Order: sequence, then structure tokens, then C-alpha cells
Amino acid sequence: MSLSTAIYVDADACPVKAEIYRVAERYGLKVYVVANAYINVPRDPRVERVVVGDGFDAADDWIAERVGPDDIVVTADIPLADRCLKKGAAVIGSTGVPFTNSSIGMAMASRELMSTLRAMGEATGGPKPMSDRDRSRFLSALDEAIQKLKRRGAAGR
Repeated sequence: MSLSTAIYVDADACPVKAEIYRVAERYGLKVYVVANAYINVPRDPRVERVVVGDGFDAADDWIAERVGPDDIVVTADIPLADRCLKKGAAVIGSTGVPFTNSSIGMAMASRELMSTLRAMGEATGGPKPMSDRDRSRFLSALDEAIQKLKRRGAAGR
């Protein structure tokens, strides 16, 4: 099997980087850790730190321009998830909930609603902290995405 699958991590606020590194090592996959500022990554030739400019959506643009149908993207950013799904990539939120072509429309609508409510002062605060259950669900979703790509012949050593 070819080693064409890569994992692209929207890393600035990603709480599951350690889990991604472990899974990628197990499968021998390339990982691009994309952030607006320097971020520590393991000393592993398959893990590449990519520091983009601090322009609005610079990390999202870098990922969206390079991702393909054999790749996996880890992000909590719904517009980035939408862009990557349109390029055929598998997209997983950091809590382990996959974004799909059937769910992205509702996710975009919910994002817009929450943005409006925040602007009106009705909704405050950010996302809930990661739970052990979220981490477990994330690991399962990432493993499932890799297995699906392997069956298609895209991922593996």
C-alpha cells in the first residue's frame, strides 16, 4: 500500500495533538501540524511543523490548498471542515465527531446562529473542556477514518 495519506492538524487550539501523534506513528502516516505561531512537535520525520503567517485564516488556507481525498483533517473550524469535505478529505472534529457532507450544512447553520447570539450578548463562553469520553471518541473516529482509507488503498505502510 502507498503512504499517500496525511493528517492535517489545525493546531492552534487542537486539544488532541498527542493522540494524533500516537495514531500516526502506529500507522506510519505523515502529520502536518499547522499553526499561526511556533508550536512544539515530536522529533519524528513524519511530523512536520508548519508555521503560517498570522493573517486571518492563514492556517485554514494552507490546509485547504493542500488536502486531498486520501487525507484526514482534524479541526474544530466549521468553514475549514466544509472546504476540506468539498475536496474529498475525511474531517474529524477534536471531540471525535466527524464532519460529513450530510452534517456540514447543519453545522454551518448552527455556527451562524451562535455567532448571531454571541453578537447580541445572548450566548457567552467557549466550548466545554475536553472530557476523557471526548478523547476516546476522537481516537475511535481517527482510527475508523484511517481504516476506511486503508480499505480504499490510500493509507498504510
